[in-house]
Amino acid sequence: MAGRTVRVQGFPAELPADRAADKLTIHFLRSRNGGGDIAEVRVLPGSPSCALITFEAPEVAQRTLKVKNHVLAIGRTRYPLEVTLHAAELSPDEVLRG
Repeated sequence: MAGRTVRVQGFPAELPADRAADKLTIHFLRSRNGGGDIAEVRVLPGSPSCALITFEAPEVAQRTLKVKNHVLAIGRTRYPLEVTLHAAELSPDEVLRG
């Protein structure tokens, strides 16, 4: 799982989770957005809106991080997305520092 998951923020919180997942899946499948095959999309509850997208391959996650401006279009409204690497697991060093 490490290195394959990105955290996405910036889509509207009022969007139902299943619709948000569909919109994000379509966006991140497109090669022009650096995307590719997706293993899982999880929309997390709460505010601000946040989703975790896990790709089949780590290089796809890296490509999406290199794209400067991710914009999700819903109807006529465009939402700039913030895409960051999700640290899914702690490394042994992080566990031992505590």
